[in-house]
Amino acid sequence: VQLQACGGGLVQAGGSLRLSCAASGITFSRYTIGWFRQAPGKEREFVAAISWSGGSTDYAPSVKGRFTISRENAVNKVVLQMRSMKPEDTAVYYCAADRSAIRIGNRGAHYDYWGQGTEVTVSS
Repeated sequence: VQLQACGGGLVQAGGSLRLSCAASGITFSRYTIGWFRQAPGKEREFVAAISWSGGSTDYAPSVKGRFTISRENAVNKVVLQMRSMKPEDTAVYYCAADRSAIRIGNRGAHYDYWGQGTEVTVSS
């Protein structure tokens, strides 16, 4: 199983970035996919998640209204579109896959597989 997160980089406050998570080795359309982030010196935190069908999503309050998660099962990809970014969004972002079909988890323990992370830096 491999999850590959990409799209990170440096952006100014107020700007946008688009992260992608590509999966292989799993039946992608059966998995909930989540994004988490970890800032330097802080614990990992939930960002967003999307159900296997794409019909349900969940967001952390800190990103709701600014970030949008979507998925394209035909190409085994989930996208996190980040807008109106803030310096506090600076972190390493990880995508993860949860084989449960009945929840959209917001805890790391819910997820079975993790990608390697992509770094996002928002300058003020």
